[in-house]
Amino acid sequence: MPPLPGPDRRLEISMKTRARPRRDTTPAVFHTKEEYVADFLREGILSGEIPRGMRLKQADLAKELGLSITPVREALKLLAAEGYVLGATHRGAIVAPFEAASASEVIELRTLLETRLTVNAMHRMTLSEMEQLQRLAQDFDHAYAVGDRNAARAANYRFHRFLYGLADQPLSFHFVQVLWAKYPFDIINQIGGRVGRASEEHSRIIDAILSRNAEAAAIATSEHIRAGWVELQAAMDADPALAETTPASEVA
Repeated sequence: MPPLPGPDRRLEISMKTRARPRRDTTPAVFHTKEEYVADFLREGILSGEIPRGMRLKQADLAKELGLSITPVREALKLLAAEGYVLGATHRGAIVAPFEAASASEVIELRTLLETRLTVNAMHRMTLSEMEQLQRLAQDFDHAYAVGDRNAARAANYRFHRFLYGLADQPLSFHFVQVLWAKYPFDIINQIGGRVGRASEEHSRIIDAILSRNAEAAAIATSEHIRAGWVELQAAMDADPALAETTPASEVA
């Protein structure tokens, strides 16, 4: 990892580590090391590479990322406030389990906020940013084509993170990240054929944005969110074990 500048400067980081390389064609921009670590962990949790119930040790994470303990500790506190982890102390934290009982409300709130973010991002998006969004969609498609589910889940996170970030509505985006903590993206993407269908749904979102059709962009985003939930409900009805939390373990 390249050396990081001080917290008073913007950080452009390629986000690659020894343990979990991130194949992101669009470098993210962070203001602090804490934000960088928090995003690294969010992606790992939502992609399923950091399983629910796993114990995250501050010292191990700091070594993996080549950073001091301080930004790791502060990132875990932030993720605890957002609901991604439980019990963020000096000993570490546990990745929070999925709570199926709240999922229906989460879907309603996600639909409301994420459709607004998509439309606002469309209005602000430059040609260069549109091309970056398309490259992120291509990363997702490539991961699906080669059968790499972990990479596909990570690419899905980066696609939506980048799109919603363009809306320049940080409070709404923060609330969305809190809702993501309570939603089982890792479980949904285990459903047979779901990744391929999500790819088609991403294409409809992009097509609507390209045509500058706000109504179509909102509908495509809403349908994308709800389609995953409908498939998850059916899958959990057929196999309740899908919603079980992975037993606690430690970061390797």
